[in-house]
Amino acid sequence: MANAGQLGALGPVALSDADKFETTLAVNLTANYRLIRSMDPLLRASDAGRAIFVTSGVTRGLLPFWGAYAVSKVALEHMVQLYAAESASSNIKVHLIDPGAVRTDMRAQAFPGEDPATLPAPEAIAETFIEMAVADSIVPSGGRVRALAQA
Repeated sequence: MANAGQLGALGPVALSDADKFETTLAVNLTANYRLIRSMDPLLRASDAGRAIFVTSGVTRGLLPFWGAYAVSKVALEHMVQLYAAESASSNIKVHLIDPGAVRTDMRAQAFPGEDPATLPAPEAIAETFIEMAVADSIVPSGGRVRALAQA
């Protein structure tokens, strides 16, 4: 599972600090490319290889001032969908999971005025990840799944 993520600096793209922009792309996109490149032989050797990537609702429209984070997540989704299509004739299943609003440090950084007690804890969405990872998963490869919090 690829779950590294960095919010980066929020603000206008035109005023973005180049180093911070590139670092956000490196963590959110390039690191995932390197995981695919490194793990593909092992996934192909498995009779039930699973590659699970974490995306964001920010990809579902324009969200001004979200700069590098939004760009990196849109690019990640496209790259993962390409990988799923390229792996279609193998035993690999590739999934994108959008965890939604979850009580994390990154969420608190992005929305400092939000009451974290109103959000589900990360463990409340763990079942979605398990469903994607099991060998007998019936979820089609290449799709985007929204995690649902379990009580």
